[in-house]
Amino acid sequence: MDSKSCNIFVVGLDDFNLSQMKTLPGASSYRFHELFSYRELKQQDHFPVRELLVEGIQRLRAFPGHIDAVVGYWDFPVSTVLPLLREAIGLPTTTLESVLKCEHKYWSRLLQRDVAAAHVPEFAAVNPFMVDPLEKVPLPYPFWIKPVKAVLSHLGYRVTDDESYLHALKNIRERIHRYAEPFNLILSKADLPPEIELVDGYHCIAEAIISKGRQCTLEGYCQDDDVIVYGVIDSLREGPGESSFSRYQYPSTLPANVIERMTHITRRIMHHIGYSEAPFNIEFFWDEESDGIWLLEINTRISKSHAPLFKLVDGCYHHQVMLNLALEREPAFPYREGKFACAAKFMLRHYEDALVSRIPTREELEELESEYPESWIQIQVSEGMRLSSLRDQDSYSYELAVLFIGAESPDELERKYREILRKLPLRLSPLSS
Repeated sequence: MDSKSCNIFVVGLDDFNLSQMKTLPGASSYRFHELFSYRELKQQDHFPVRELLVEGIQRLRAFPGHIDAVVGYWDFPVSTVLPLLREAIGLPTTTLESVLKCEHKYWSRLLQRDVAAAHVPEFAAVNPFMVDPLEKVPLPYPFWIKPVKAVLSHLGYRVTDDESYLHALKNIRERIHRYAEPFNLILSKADLPPEIELVDGYHCIAEAIISKGRQCTLEGYCQDDDVIVYGVIDSLREGPGESSFSRYQYPSTLPANVIERMTHITRRIMHHIGYSEAPFNIEFFWDEESDGIWLLEINTRISKSHAPLFKLVDGCYHHQVMLNLALEREPAFPYREGKFACAAKFMLRHYEDALVSRIPTREELEELESEYPESWIQIQVSEGMRLSSLRDQDSYSYELAVLFIGAESPDELERKYREILRKLPLRLSPLSS
């Protein structure tokens, strides 16, 4: 393909990721076009899937020039609509079915079990609207329950007895429609096997607990029948039952032989699913005591959370992988060419509802980032808001801010994080009784 003047439509384009993509090799010849903004896609009362599939396709077809790629780095609904958008304008794409085989949590578990049963926990489909939920509890307590489609552990609950199970189901019934309705619209566009047609977006999956051990994410891609893993990131948790992420750290400190085994499992599963010509990431737990490996989930996109970590350590944002695949090129991702030996994304969390009484000004953030030039700080809340008004949080915490930091060692990462937190003028007030 001629590298000049590539027109690239980005579904959910935002300034932070656009600034990263503009630094990529060859980006001077890229023309980035917004196809719905981040705010339109992720900060509304509903996910505009119908609008994406009607108005979005109309906008693409009305574009006066040649379209070279349609990409996205967000999770639902972006990751699941990309095959439909690309197919509508004749661009090469992995199939919608292969994406859903990864992102429909129950369907994905069935396929994972076909080729990697030893690494898949016991699981069962659950209808949260059943008349008598206690008549047949799906698994022995304790277990996790979550919708077959959600993100960031939204509506995911660790249940330990009948009371917590009923409480989880009540909350899920009240709020599952936010994802279920638009996800069902996407499911209606796919060729589904009968057993999956019966488990639509208003269903959940119950899974045996597999959170013991060390969690990590493999970032990779499928191209020309190859499954390539180019980076492994550790995921550290905190909070009640260690249910919330505290930071992502790169590179992983897992033993090389464990990563090699995870990579082998990944290749078997992605080949079995039939996913192709696109990026993915896949999450695992390694139980140090038993040396067992458990597969958590698969996402059909790059992780935007990991992009700055790759830049700090390897010298390039991994948007390059996403774009080169969409442009039918070799990703050619660098290795250890960055300025730092390690990097992390820290997530500052709070575990009960509160009022945001003070956030940093833009000048204060710029001053901190000037003092720590190896860092980026993003505030996720606004002054005067209640934390409970934040959208799509996990079931146990609220995310106040994220900090990307580079360093020469994990200890230095932790030290810099604590220093920045002490200087960060972000304040909460308890709610009035």
